[in-house]
Amino acid sequence: MPILHSIIHRIDTSGEQGARVVPAEGELAASATLDDLLAELNTAYHAKAKDWGQFSDDTSARLPGALASFLDGELDFTTLTRELASAIAPLIDAHLPLGGHLLIIDHHKGESRYLLMALLHQRDGFGIGDHLDIVPSPQLNLAQMTLGARIDITQWRQGNASHPYLSYTRDRGGRKLADAFAEVLGASQPVDTPQETRTLLKAFSDYVESTDMAEETSREKTDALIGYASEQASRGEPMTLDELSEVVDEQQPKAFYDHIRNSDYGLSPEIPPDKRTLKAFKRFTGRAAGVSISFDSHLLGAAVEYDEENDRLIIKQVPQGLRKQLKKE
Repeated sequence: MPILHSIIHRIDTSGEQGARVVPAEGELAASATLDDLLAELNTAYHAKAKDWGQFSDDTSARLPGALASFLDGELDFTTLTRELASAIAPLIDAHLPLGGHLLIIDHHKGESRYLLMALLHQRDGFGIGDHLDIVPSPQLNLAQMTLGARIDITQWRQGNASHPYLSYTRDRGGRKLADAFAEVLGASQPVDTPQETRTLLKAFSDYVESTDMAEETSREKTDALIGYASEQASRGEPMTLDELSEVVDEQQPKAFYDHIRNSDYGLSPEIPPDKRTLKAFKRFTGRAAGVSISFDSHLLGAAVEYDEENDRLIIKQVPQGLRKQLKKE
């Protein structure tokens, strides 16, 4: 993960004048420690709840224009990040009880270039000194990342209209802060990631039902989908429908993709995965005495009810194909 540029600015809230930026004089020196920090920072960021989207067309947004100037060689990294810190300071003043250190890293990962930023706080910790005694040792609390953002510079510069190349943290209960942060970043209306993920899972359920798969096959394909989506989430990358289609069915790599495109799901070619929605998704399956049943967990209590006392399964919405067969009989 080669680091091209990195810097830390402090945003101080200890004075009576409100939050102020204490800027760094220059960039951080390259080191193995910084490389390790970036790896852990990426992991911590991907675990956070986030909004996804792209830059809006609003020319008054500071970040997109300043970042473009930096990439075109018209602005140096220190100036770019000082401007960003100055734009973030009022948010901290209005929404947070304390400041912190704004770490910004421009780096490569694979073939893509990213800009990652995070407001970090230190917590009290302990270490062992040279004389084998216990000494205070302040530590960065990566889990307490109130503000964080990641820009896929490569996708942005390539003008990919479907790729959600911008993501930013969305803490529970901090909607006003998230909205204000999105404005500073110049973000457009965010993608509804839980809804998009739910729609994708519904499309998959419809696909399984339409192909009348065997129970074991449908379970394998469900595991493949969840595995791929979870892996993308851990990498901080969106799911790609054509790639997902290949994962779901290697023998017919375009079948699931064609199913989505031929139906009115309204899904984008690339979808940010929502971890909570994925964790809640599973298929209940069972076979006994000539009866085979499988359905998605989200249908339990709605289209399907389980009467535990009488050990009965009640299906409220009979599939159309099955209904036609029953009527013929």
